[in-house]
Amino acid sequence: MNSPLPPAEELALIDRELAQLDVRRLYLLGRRDWLLRLPTPPARTPAMPAHPKETSAPSAQNVLLTLGAVLLAVAALAFTLLSWGSLGIAGRSAVLAAVTAAALAAPAVLLRRGLGSTAESVAAVGLLLTVLDAYALYAVGLPGTDGTAYAAGAAAVLAAVWAGYGLALRGLRIPLPAAVLAAQFPLPLAALAAQAGPSELGWALLATAALDAALALRARAAAVPAAVLGAGALLIGAAGSWSAASAGEALAPSGLLLAAAALGTAAAWREPRAWPAAPAGGLAAVVALAGPARPELAPDWAVLAYLLAALPLLAAVRVRALPGPVRRGLAGAGAVAAGLAALAAASAVAPVLLARAGVLAEVWAATDPARDPFWPGAAVPVTLLVAAGAAGWLSRVSARPEAATVAAPAAVVLAWAGLFAAPELLGLPVAAVFAVQTAVTGAAGVLALRAPGRAAAIAAAGCALLGAGNVSLGALDGRGSTFAVWGLLGAGCAAGAAYAAAARPVRAGAAVCAVGYATGLLVAAAAVTDLAVVWWALPVLAVPAAVAALGPRLGAVRVPAEIAAGAAGALAVALSAGRAGTLALVLALAGVICSGAAVRADRRVLGWAAGALFAAATWVRLAEAGVTAPEAYTLPVTVPALVLGFLRRRGDLAASSWAAYGPGLAATLLPSLLAVLAGSQAGTASWLRPLLLGLAALAVTLVGAQRRLQAPLLLGGGTLAAVALHELAPYVVQLAGALPRWVAPALAGLLLLAVGATYEKRLRDARRLRDAIGRLG
Repeated sequence: MNSPLPPAEELALIDRELAQLDVRRLYLLGRRDWLLRLPTPPARTPAMPAHPKETSAPSAQNVLLTLGAVLLAVAALAFTLLSWGSLGIAGRSAVLAAVTAAALAAPAVLLRRGLGSTAESVAAVGLLLTVLDAYALYAVGLPGTDGTAYAAGAAAVLAAVWAGYGLALRGLRIPLPAAVLAAQFPLPLAALAAQAGPSELGWALLATAALDAALALRARAAAVPAAVLGAGALLIGAAGSWSAASAGEALAPSGLLLAAAALGTAAAWREPRAWPAAPAGGLAAVVALAGPARPELAPDWAVLAYLLAALPLLAAVRVRALPGPVRRGLAGAGAVAAGLAALAAASAVAPVLLARAGVLAEVWAATDPARDPFWPGAAVPVTLLVAAGAAGWLSRVSARPEAATVAAPAAVVLAWAGLFAAPELLGLPVAAVFAVQTAVTGAAGVLALRAPGRAAAIAAAGCALLGAGNVSLGALDGRGSTFAVWGLLGAGCAAGAAYAAAARPVRAGAAVCAVGYATGLLVAAAAVTDLAVVWWALPVLAVPAAVAALGPRLGAVRVPAEIAAGAAGALAVALSAGRAGTLALVLALAGVICSGAAVRADRRVLGWAAGALFAAATWVRLAEAGVTAPEAYTLPVTVPALVLGFLRRRGDLAASSWAAYGPGLAATLLPSLLAVLAGSQAGTASWLRPLLLGLAALAVTLVGAQRRLQAPLLLGGGTLAAVALHELAPYVVQLAGALPRWVAPALAGLLLLAVGATYEKRLRDARRLRDAIGRLG
C-alpha cells in the first residue's frame, strides 16, 4: 500500500485537478450556446416506442390466402350445386374446363415469381375443382352408373392426376398428400360396390395398407393411413376367425391374418419407427394359426391351441438375425398371447380352491365331495404346465433382466397351479388328491427355501402358503386326513424353519406355520377324546411351553415363533373361558410358562406378564368362590410388596417406582375397582367400598405427587378418576334426561370452540404434563 503524500504535494495535486475541471466546463457551456443558436435545434423529447406487431407478415399472408381459397371453394360449390342447371351442356363444360385449367395452371406462374403461399392456395382450389368436375360428370353424363363403383373409379383417377400434378410442380406441398388420401378409397369402395363379404373387404383394406406402407418409405404422410387400414383388416380377420363355425370357415380369415402379420413384420423390419407393427403382426399370426382349430375343439383345449401357436414367437428372442424392434415385438406378442391363455386356464383353478370352503359347514363329516360337471379335465393343467415351461425357458434365455424377473415367478406360479389343481380336475380319489396336493405344497416350500432368485422364492413361498391353507382346509373333511395332512405339513414347516441357508423371511413364515400346525394338531387330538371344550386349553398350552423351553435354540426364528406361541396361549385362554375354575388353572399355567421364560436375561419383560397372569388367575378363583371383599386377599400381598419395594428403592437408586411399587399397588387397587364396577352391575353396590377406595386412591396419589413417584401418581389418580366417574354417572344420566335435548350439542359446541381458541396453549400444557410425568421416578 502506497504511503500518503505530504500535505503540500497533495494540495498542489488538488489544485491542478480543479483547474482541469474548470476548463472542461467552459468548453461544454460554449458548445451548448452554439447548438441553441442553430436555425432548427434538435428535438429533445424522446421518441415514443411503437406498438409491437401482433402478427408477422407471413402469418397474415397465410390467413388471407386461406380465406381467399375458402371463399373460392364456396363459390365453386355454389355454382356447381345451384347454378349448374341454368347453363347448357356446352356452357357447363366450357365453364368448368376453363376454371379448372386456370386454377391448375396458375400455381406454375406463381411459383416462378416466388409466390409460394399464393400458389398453394390456388392449387388447393384447383384440386377441389377436379372433384367437382368428377361429380358434374357423374350427375350429367353418367346418371345411371352405380354411385359406389363410380366413386371408386373417380378416386383412382383423381389420385393419379393429383400425384402427377404434384410431381410436375415440385414446389407444391398439397397435391401429393391429397393424392395419398384419395388413394385410400378405390379398393375398399370397389369391394363394397361388388357386394363383397367381410373377407374380401379386409383384403381390400390390407392391399391399400400395403401400398401405403410402400409409399411411406418415401412419403411419411402415408404411414398413418397404412396403420389405420391395417388395423381395420386385422379386426375383420379376427372377428371372422372368432365367429367361424368350422375349420373351413376359419381358413379365409386366417389367410387374411397371416398376410397382415407378414405385412406388419416387413414394415417393422424395413422401418424401425414402425415397431408397433411387429407385435400386432405377431398377435395376428397367433389368431391365424389357432383359428381353424378353435371350432373343432372344446373351449379349454382351444385355449391350449392358442398357447401352442404363441410359443414359436417366444423363440424370436434367440434369433439374432432379426432386427431388434422385430425381435422384441414378436417375442412380446408371444408373451402376451401366452399370458392370456394362462389366465384363461387359471380361471378354472379358482373354483377348485374355493370349493374347499364348503368343508367348514360340517367338519369331520367324511362326505364324498361333489364334482362340478363343468370342471374341465386335463386341458387346464396341461395348458398351465406348458405356459410354465415357456416362462421358465424365457427366464433363462432372455438377455433383458426385467424380462427374467417377471418370467421366473410366473413360471413358479403357473407350475404350482397346474400341478395343484390337476388331481382335482382329473377326478382322482380323495386320498390321491390329498397326497398329490401335499407333495406339490411341499415342493413349493422347498423351492422357496432354495430358489436362487428373490422374486422366484417369494412366489414359491406364496404358492406354498396358499396350497397349505387350501389342503389343510380340505383335510378337515375326515379325522384321518386331518392328522395326516396337518402332521406332514407341520413337519415340513419345522424343517423349513431350521434350514439355515434359506432367506430369513421364508424361515420366519415357516416357523409361524409350524407353531400353528402344532396347535391345530393338539386341538384336533383333544377333540377326538370327547373332552369338554374348556379342557382343550390344557394341551394347547404345551405349544407355548415348548417354544419357551427351546428359547435360544430357535435362532433367527425365535421372535416369530414366540409371537405365534403367544397367539396359541391366547387361544388356550379363550377355550377355557367357559368355566371359571378351568380359566383360573389355564391362567396360572400360562403364568408359570412366562416365569420360566423370564429366567433368561433377554426375556425379563415376560416377568410382568407372569405377574399379571398369576393375579388374573387369583381374581378368577376368588370370583368363582363368591368372594365379595377381595381386599381381604389382596391387602396381605400389597403391604409386604410395598415394604419390599421401599427397601429396594433405598438400596438401588436407579430402580423405578413401577418396579418397586407398581405390583403392590395394582394388587389391591385393580381388584377393588373391579369389585366396585361388578357390584353396580349386579345391583349390590354400597357406598362404603367406593368411599374407602376413593380415599385410598387419593392418599396414594398425594404421596406420589409429594414424593414425585410416577407409579403411585398414575395408579392412584387413574383409580380415583374411575371411582369418581362411576359414582357420578347416575346423576349425570338423570341430569341429561332432565335437560332439553339441545343442551348437549350446545355444550359440545362451546367446548370445541374453547379448545379451538386455545389449541396451542392446550398443546403446550399437554407437553408440560408429559415431560413432568416423565421426570418422575
